[in-house]
Amino acid sequence: MASEKIPMRNEIPEEYTWDLTAIFASDQQWLAEYEALAQIPAELEKRRGTLGSSGEALLDFLQQEDAISLRLEALMGYASCKGDQDLANGYYQDLRGKAMSRCVEISSAAAFATPEIMAIPEETLAGFYRDCPELETYRRSIYKIRRRAEHILSPAEEKLLAAAGEMADSPDNIGSALRNADLRFDDAVDSQGSKHPLSGGTLVPLMESGDRVLRKSAFENCYARYGEFQNTVAATLDAQFKQLNFFARARNYPSTLAAALDRTEVPEAVYTNLIAAVHENLEAMYRYVRLRKKALGVEELHMYDVYTPIVADVAVEIPYEEAKEKVIAALGVLGEDYVALLKKGFTERWIDVYENQGKRGGAYSSGISRPHPYVLLNHKDTLDSMFTIAHEMGHALHSYYSCQNQPVNTSDYVIFVAEVASTCNEILLMRSLLSQTEDKKQRAYLINHFLDQFKGTIYRQAMFAEFELEMGRLSWQGETLTAELLREKYWALNKLYFGPDMVSDEEIALEWARIPHFFYNYYVFQYATGFSAAAAIAERILTEGEPAVADYKRFLSSGGSADPISLLKIAGVDMASPQPVNAALKLFDRLVGELEALI
Repeated sequence: MASEKIPMRNEIPEEYTWDLTAIFASDQQWLAEYEALAQIPAELEKRRGTLGSSGEALLDFLQQEDAISLRLEALMGYASCKGDQDLANGYYQDLRGKAMSRCVEISSAAAFATPEIMAIPEETLAGFYRDCPELETYRRSIYKIRRRAEHILSPAEEKLLAAAGEMADSPDNIGSALRNADLRFDDAVDSQGSKHPLSGGTLVPLMESGDRVLRKSAFENCYARYGEFQNTVAATLDAQFKQLNFFARARNYPSTLAAALDRTEVPEAVYTNLIAAVHENLEAMYRYVRLRKKALGVEELHMYDVYTPIVADVAVEIPYEEAKEKVIAALGVLGEDYVALLKKGFTERWIDVYENQGKRGGAYSSGISRPHPYVLLNHKDTLDSMFTIAHEMGHALHSYYSCQNQPVNTSDYVIFVAEVASTCNEILLMRSLLSQTEDKKQRAYLINHFLDQFKGTIYRQAMFAEFELEMGRLSWQGETLTAELLREKYWALNKLYFGPDMVSDEEIALEWARIPHFFYNYYVFQYATGFSAAAAIAERILTEGEPAVADYKRFLSSGGSADPISLLKIAGVDMASPQPVNAALKLFDRLVGELEALI
């Protein structure tokens, strides 16, 4: 797959595509289920007004809700995966739209449940638990509804908000279509005059090149195109925050941040403390920037110089098959059962491996977890892509363990813990690779990659989080998020985070335009907190062995059975304390020192 040409979907060998027939055998079967689900709203309507009548009635509804959620997960999962294979394929975009409409329709029909459950008196609910022991399975779910009493509206208002859900997804959908399907970039040109296709999937690999002319060309061509559409992207971001404002105000929250974090039971202080901790440790980042500038031997370090390895003549191609084996070997410390699941995912086509024209950029583990998760990659034969395999399979196996060990209603884990398993895999892979070499250049190359993980996952995501916080604050105050305003705020943050030895090129002020995570509702800060938690867990696994592995698997198997702070304590990490973040940033500083000594 080393060809420069981005292949069409039908040119990808089948073994490197995911097999979605485990969800639906055919599009026709999907359409039949889509039609069958049209009956659900009427069935749900029969339950209206009954949930507080008895424990059995409440249990029956909750069990029905579980069954419906599994059907909707399959419906939406299949359509989304098919749609992401080629965003220019109108048929599957239509299926995705149909699935979303059906989900919103059913969600709207079930909107009466939350206020009805809220209205059950405490003593009555206690009697339900006593008289209907099976209801204990749903105690956690019922608590999560009732704890947000002040933010739950009347049945009619809840139905209206549920019906607005499809419109609320529009900014993200429009932005995704623009980035992944409509935008076309001029080829990047290297120092020999050769052209290289530029896309969302090839930008970072091109910027990893040792050819500075090629890096600069890719960087400038990318942002030149985004510059042409900056007002469109700004308008979608403005619409995103307007819809967040609408829902937050409707539910009586003081801010969109408060609304987002309350759903996952994460204290706001975790978000703001992260930014504060990173600000206090920016000197370590500046030290790294100075080292990168020195190692590359450039008079000025530009933003297109931040991805290329700073140790020359060490980077090698790592074909997908070899990358899989290295990941399997590194994660052997997690036990035979974990490795067996990894191999199952690789051999039974859980993964869509290579980029094709129109395919969604980036990588993810899908929202569908039954019968098993699906993983989307845009694999290149690079070290970074090998780490992406480890990362996304960490997500996938977290979902698998949760679904195998939890009832449906607590099998989903919240976003705050979502990045822990994926990043723990990456850290274990890095530690494995470092343990296998004493060669100074190789170690320097690997440590640099590890530092880039730190930079990308803690410093960069904290910068994104601070930008998102500022966008939310400005929008809440009634400001329109114009392209000019967004450029100004982003450029200032870029200068702050990279420091005086980095040239913050004007183009980087447009980077926000290509970041899909700004549509994810205060998601990105959890990469940084997740990395910090993962670093602590990986250290425990490698130093304590089996007891730490057992605790970690209990965490993986816990789904959403408790609040996220409690879940991470199972694995031995207290994220209510600043200690994990501070420890991770101190490790970053130590690694910079080791790299300085090596090069």
